[in-house]
Amino acid sequence: MGDVLSAHLDEARRQFIAEKTSNVLADFCRFYEEQFGVALFNSVRYEIEGGGGPQPQLLHRKVPLDECTIFSGNLFQYLEENKKWRNRFSLVPHNYGLVLYENKLAFERGLQPRILINSAGYKVLTSLEQYLELLNSNLPGPTPKSGNASILKCPTEFPLILWHPYARHYYFCVMTGKEQEKWRAVFQDCVRHCNNGIPEDSKVESPAFTDAVRMYRQSKDQYGTWDMLCGNEAQVLSNLVMEELLPELKNMIGPRLKGKAQERHRVWIQVSDAVYKMVYDQTKARYDATVTTCELQVPKLKGTIRTDMDQIIQSKEHLASKIRASVFSKAEVCVRNHVQPYISSILEALMIPTSQGFAEVREVFFKEVTDMNLNIVNEGGTEKLGEYMAKLSQLAFHPVKMQPCYEKMDQLKLEGLQQRFDVSSASVFKQRAQILMRQQMDDTVYTFETLLHQELGKSLSKDELCKTIQRILERVLKKYDYDSSTVRKKFFREALLQITIPFLLKKLAPTCKGDLGRFQELIFEDFARFILVENTYEEVVLQSVMKDIMMAVKEAAVQRKHNLYRDSIVMHNSDPNLHLLGEDKPINWGEEFGEGDSDQLDEKQRRAKQVVSVIHTDEGNVPYDVTSLEMSPDASEPEELENSPTPGSPNSLKELRTMLVKEFQVESPIAVAGKAEEQLSNGTIIQESKVVAEGKAGEPEQVTADHLPGSKPEATNTTSGAEPPSRGEHLEPGDKETGEVAALVHEVKAEPSSENSPVVTDNSEGVQTQF
Repeated sequence: MGDVLSAHLDEARRQFIAEKTSNVLADFCRFYEEQFGVALFNSVRYEIEGGGGPQPQLLHRKVPLDECTIFSGNLFQYLEENKKWRNRFSLVPHNYGLVLYENKLAFERGLQPRILINSAGYKVLTSLEQYLELLNSNLPGPTPKSGNASILKCPTEFPLILWHPYARHYYFCVMTGKEQEKWRAVFQDCVRHCNNGIPEDSKVESPAFTDAVRMYRQSKDQYGTWDMLCGNEAQVLSNLVMEELLPELKNMIGPRLKGKAQERHRVWIQVSDAVYKMVYDQTKARYDATVTTCELQVPKLKGTIRTDMDQIIQSKEHLASKIRASVFSKAEVCVRNHVQPYISSILEALMIPTSQGFAEVREVFFKEVTDMNLNIVNEGGTEKLGEYMAKLSQLAFHPVKMQPCYEKMDQLKLEGLQQRFDVSSASVFKQRAQILMRQQMDDTVYTFETLLHQELGKSLSKDELCKTIQRILERVLKKYDYDSSTVRKKFFREALLQITIPFLLKKLAPTCKGDLGRFQELIFEDFARFILVENTYEEVVLQSVMKDIMMAVKEAAVQRKHNLYRDSIVMHNSDPNLHLLGEDKPINWGEEFGEGDSDQLDEKQRRAKQVVSVIHTDEGNVPYDVTSLEMSPDASEPEELENSPTPGSPNSLKELRTMLVKEFQVESPIAVAGKAEEQLSNGTIIQESKVVAEGKAGEPEQVTADHLPGSKPEATNTTSGAEPPSRGEHLEPGDKETGEVAALVHEVKAEPSSENSPVVTDNSEGVQTQF
């Protein structure tokens, strides 16, 4: 390999690569320094003025579940050095970096792993045909014939390949199709998480970076979405450099590649990976230095912003008014002719799979809690509650169980619209929606376990515990319905802007962008770090289309099939108990309710306890190692505005509660052995047993796991012909059904009424309704 690289990457080419990288980074850093001042001003202004928006109803986990292994198992890896396949023990830690050990014994002994893979920017392939097609499309020179053999011979029919347009490829295989599907879900979760590497909690660096990337690409006449905006900042910048550098390298090195297609593929992958590593090292050093320089200026810039805030705002508004007078009419014509007719089509294409995915998240959570409750009934109380809750706490991070939710987004198609609006692919929107699904699931689970932990301070019998779990489940589902509606509407608005704004900027550039220079003189020199003509121009263009986007989303919110709350419905102080929860010590279900003292576990047992295998059924019952959790006081519960059953809605839950609170006796339990697919989230295997409940008429009632409501009703399928749930249908004040809705909400409330009754405010009418 060293000879290959030295032959194709001599000193002259390495110098060329370094100079090209330096030039790209110099241009980018200029944009970054400009955007840093704007982002800092926006951050300080938001801090002073505050921001509106609906208050989340679900609690957010402040302390992440660190030091927990998401998945583990064995699979075969292809070693390019000796062209051999070797069995490797693989695991995915909490940061979703794929770690490969020589074997499981090496992991248990604490030895160093063989490979650490950051999967940002990778694609997960499950066939050699897919892989060969991508190889041929990226190989310099003439495209090989389709019948050429691949560079890889897989010993089984179930390969798993991690492909990257610039970096090294990784080859794995498993023995069965079932294992392939499981590991594919794991790999995709790793890619999804690593692609979202830029932290959203950073209010200055993150927006400055993303805006600088966008401005840089627009300066190269590259508008629209970009698939390689993935990974951390250094990875994104490396992708930016490689996008410009690689075509030149192909022209330089491509003619020198000799041999058959397989050999040319192998050599080009090695060369591209070596160049990518060189670019990454240079990029990271330069970017870190630029960030440090900007951060040193923050105290001085903040002082100026706080002192002259009013003058800066007035100067920016004056500039915006001048730009608006110049370009707004042109932008409106462009919107009316080229964007407005397609907004409803784009929105419909986004809403159907997204709403189905969030409905599936609700259904998965409902089923997991219901199964846990049934197991508590069958196994006699709180003895295994700690084990069940430890597993439930990581439900959002379970790749296989979350896969049905993620798969709904695979239905997203933007064909036709994709070409019209210069959208590179729909993967950007798919991954964003999937990340939001995982976050909503984690918030839902965390809210449930926080409320349950509060109730467990009391002495509860088995029946009381089941009632408590059921009551808390109802409360949390209400919160989820409201929050998921808010999150989806925000996602729709952002996606529509992400699709239409670059298209409008490109359309308007020939007639508007050339005149922007004359507006620079309107900005005072002292304020030039905080006000940019280009940014103000984009805000004016955004305003030209924002009204149509807001109206489209608002109209969709009143359609019953989408299960959305109206924008005018705002919840106030509907769950004061959550505000009263103190930030006590974090919850550790394993220690508080588990079997035995965790302090007595040796290091080997601790490490084994952290691992949950995706492949081996004998490891499937090992509990998760749950770290500290912390509760948030900032949440309130919405009133449920619906009058028809949905998955896990009060109607079905009341039926389930009726069954669970009766006296149960288990007769002749028969465990189903060897069926990992039938395991519950808590690791307990569903028992095919008869559960006898005393009925009202004295007749024994047969209750099994199959009788529990948990399967998806037709109401969640937005494409079916069944009547959808009416959560999205809200009554205006004065409608004759208002009294019926109020009575229904009062009937299904999980908590007893108190003096702090929830108030639902309809902003569109200015009316408050007290339930």
